Amino acid sequence: MRMANVDKQEVKKFSDIAEEWWDEDGDFKPLHIINPLRANYIKDKIELLDKDILDVGCGGGLLSEALYDFGANVTGIDAAGPGIQVAKIHAKENNKNISYFEKTAEELNKKNSESFDIITCLEVLEHVPDPKELVNTCINLLKPKGFLFLSTINKNPRSWLTAIVGAEYIFNLLPKGTHEFNKFIKPSMLASYIRSANAELLETKGMFYNPVTHKAHLNNDLGVNYLMYARKL
Repeated sequence: MRMANVDKQEVKKFSDIAEEWWDEDGDFKPLHIINPLRANYIKDKIELLDKDILDVGCGGGLLSEALYDFGANVTGIDAAGPGIQVAKIHAKENNKNISYFEKTAEELNKKNSESFDIITCLEVLEHVPDPKELVNTCINLLKPKGFLFLSTINKNPRSWLTAIVGAEYIFNLLPKGTHEFNKFIKPSMLASYIRSANAELLETKGMFYNPVTHKAHLNNDLGVNYLMYARKL
């Protein structure tokens, strides 16, 4: 029997801090700061009104709600049940009609292939055992000519110093153990995953977060955090 593309330790890690999702000064503070940047990048690429969007690894719903506010029909999925419960409660409290499910993309793909106009999978690939499989599954879930947005962390000495040593141990931006260097992914490798899954890479952008000023912006430096925008062929 094939094992699910889920790291149980990663699921537990995020389940344990699920109550922090909507605390702008808590463990997810960096995500709150980069969330408008990510959402606006997607909106600037594609008209989102009435589009069917799947947010893979949605956590507590930060990106899902931002995309809903742009007029999209949003479905959010995550393997961590406590995060999904937080997302459901927050959406209900804010009168946002978002569908949330505790399941993996692979589970959803069994009955919902080619169902979505847009899929987002941001800050997720570095937390699963088989990122190539997840990229392939996301592209299977897209309608023909649908769009995929991915983000993750480059694999090099600078990313280790920045995303692990700096973020987790010096500036305490993230809980210790949030990231594992061996799960980081070089842009060239992620691009190969996209192409092998019958999609074309349209753009790659770097994302910089200043741990002192807590400001973030997009640039062309792919050394640490980066985004990819692709289209299914």
